[in-house]
Parts: sequence; structure tokens; C-alpha cells
Amino acid sequence: MNAARFFSFRFSPRAAPLVAPVAALLALASTPTLAQLRITEVSAWSSGNSAYGADWFELSNLGTTAISLSGWTMDDNSNGTAKVALTGIASIAAGETVIFTEKDVTASFLSTWFGAQAPVGLQIGLYKGAGVGLSTGGDAVNIFNASGVLQARVEFGVSSTTAPLQTFDNAAGLNNALISQLSVVGVNGAFRSADGQEIGSPGLIAAAPVPEPESYALLLAGLGLLAAVARKRPR
Repeated sequence: MNAARFFSFRFSPRAAPLVAPVAALLALASTPTLAQLRITEVSAWSSGNSAYGADWFELSNLGTTAISLSGWTMDDNSNGTAKVALTGIASIAAGETVIFTEKDVTASFLSTWFGAQAPVGLQIGLYKGAGVGLSTGGDAVNIFNASGVLQARVEFGVSSTTAPLQTFDNAAGLNNALISQLSVVGVNGAFRSADGQEIGSPGLIAAAPVPEPESYALLLAGLGLLAAVARKRPR
């Protein structure tokens, strides 16, 4: 039975004024969730301890709509006072994970991590500029949209510089938080790099979309109105 027939046969004329608001709330609650960006992996030791010589971080879109990165910037623990542009990637599709390196080392990065088996379609962009650099002594990654509004942030502590080098793993999608979990082979897609010197999961996060809290609130509101209508039905 479709919604129109349900409301037509089940509710009295006195309940009619509530039908449209209830239907609207339920429809809105079932619409696709908004995009949610997370910093899901960080490597702060790569500039001085890897074959490709560049630090990097990973961004994942855990929502169900694409995110345009036009005009977006990043910063380290300067927290917005030394922002630099994110370049080379126009947008992140729903469910997609991308990499940003501090130098243009795409070929070397892919070879070091994947050998001849680089993932098809993996996007690698750049961030570079004076005043920004990830420190092995502890640092942060901040991501800002084109309006300068903070969209994602993580902090991390001291990085190990003893091989095999482990990235910071934030597959849990923590935001505005200190991340400390290190990548372990076989956990959250992590593997040992093709050259055997690093452990991580660059570009391989495959998390399910995260619903917006507003969707649940709207759904509950709609159900509450339905219950109120049902109580007022004539017997």
C-alpha cells in the first residue's frame, strides 16, 4: 500500500492537517545523508624515512554525497594560521578515500607502497607551503573548506622512526580527537609496503556511510506525530 492510500484509509478527516507534515518529515528523514569528511590516516615520518621522501595524510568521505575540494586548505598544529591549499583533487566521491602528499611524488609513492599493483583510480593530491609540515615529535592535521570553516581535525603524538614504520590509523573515523592507534598488518586493510619498510593502508578505507544525526531526529519526530494522530482517531 502506498503512502497516499494509507493516509486516506487509516486517518479521520480531523487528522488530515497532520498528514502532510508527517509525510514531509518522514520523506526528509529518508533522504541521502550529507557528506562527512574524516582524516583516516597520517604519516608524519615519511619525509625523512621513506623512499619517496614526503609526509602524507588520507581523507575519506564517509557520507553519501560528493565533496568539492575547490578552495579547501589544510594546516598542521598552527591550527589555521599557516594554511596551505589542497591541490590536484577536485572532489571526493561518496565512499572514496584519497591521499595528499607534501611533495609531488605520486609515481614513487605508488611504487613504494604497491609495486606494480597500484589501485586503479586512487587520487593523490598535494599540500605544500611555508610554515606547514608534519612533525615526528607530534602534530596535527586540520582541514578547512573554501569559507575557512574547519571540517576535520586530528592530533597525533610521537611517530616511530624504526622500520617497519607504522602510520597512524584512524579507520574509526575519530574527529577533533587525538589518534594513537598504529597500523597493523591485517587490521583495517593495513599491509606491509612493497619495499617492506612501511605498514599502512593508503587509499584503502572502505567504511559505510555515516548517517547525519538530524535524520534520526526527523524520523523520531515523524513517528511521534504518527502516534499522536493514531491516538486521536475516532473509535
